[in-house]
Amino acid sequence: MKVALLAHEKFPENAKTAVGVLRYADYDVVAVLDRTNAGTRVADHLPDVQDAPVVASMDDVEGDVDALVVGVAPIGGGFEESWRPDVRAALERGADVYAGLHYFLGEDDEFAALAEEHGCELWDVRKPPEDLGVAEGVADSVDATVVTTVGTDCNVGKMTATRELYEAAQEQGMDAAFVATGQTGILIEGSGIPVDRVISDFTAGSVERMVLEAGADHDYVFVEGQGSIVHPAYSGVTAGITHGSMPDYQVLCHEVGRDSVHGYDQELPPVESFPERYETFAGPVSDSPVVAGMLNTRSIDDDAEAEAAVKEFADAIGVPADDPVRFGTEAVLDVIR
Repeated sequence: MKVALLAHEKFPENAKTAVGVLRYADYDVVAVLDRTNAGTRVADHLPDVQDAPVVASMDDVEGDVDALVVGVAPIGGGFEESWRPDVRAALERGADVYAGLHYFLGEDDEFAALAEEHGCELWDVRKPPEDLGVAEGVADSVDATVVTTVGTDCNVGKMTATRELYEAAQEQGMDAAFVATGQTGILIEGSGIPVDRVISDFTAGSVERMVLEAGADHDYVFVEGQGSIVHPAYSGVTAGITHGSMPDYQVLCHEVGRDSVHGYDQELPPVESFPERYETFAGPVSDSPVVAGMLNTRSIDDDAEAEAAVKEFADAIGVPADDPVRFGTEAVLDVIR
């Protein structure tokens, strides 16, 4: 499938959905829409992902396009009106539109009418199933080993860490499943439940359902984490995933240099305090030790400096650690095996 990624004025640093699709999704990305970087190429900004031209608008995308994917998700998940011409142009070209926003494109009168007129699909990725219920506290009944990523903050690389662990496990012959809990993971995997859109009473139940389904057919289940237990806005989602998945192991994710909560004037607690925080929080429903860490070192250019940062992180949290993109996942997979 040929897709264009909408990432205006956010690519690549603040367009994690677009970056995730470029790195992991089974799509042929033909262009990235970003007015700020128009005239460059993806390879000018990101190594080791598929390359494509960066253009100013949908009108500049050449050739056939099957879908436009909204590759950014602002705090609050709103729709930026400056994106409307690009969504309109995509639909008029007969392209589907996929969006992981809290604003549902299917409920926008203009987009719904254009989609019907041109035979297009509007996939609102963050629209959850309607048949969800409360958790029964039975996720630990699966025979599979369940591994859930947790974070010191939001936007530190939990989806990336989970996906890298899952793909590396598969490559090594481990029978693994990936449980997608957010819009980026769902776009990549093609299935999942967007837990931050689920009624709060049903959040843990939605994760439990996915773990039970994946655990029935696989030996290892890697659950994509969201938010952070200390985040003033997103801790509820973190709690639901932790309690709903009842993991055997937790993997702590952090970004080097992150010392304040993303989007807030609030200092992060010391990184060494997080393993105990997560183990204590999970404790009433499951014995879930933090057995490894994943450090995002994207802000460091020098590999030796990044390697030193990973070692410092591992020493601080008292368990092995990797940077899954830069150095791989072997130290963490060794612990899980």
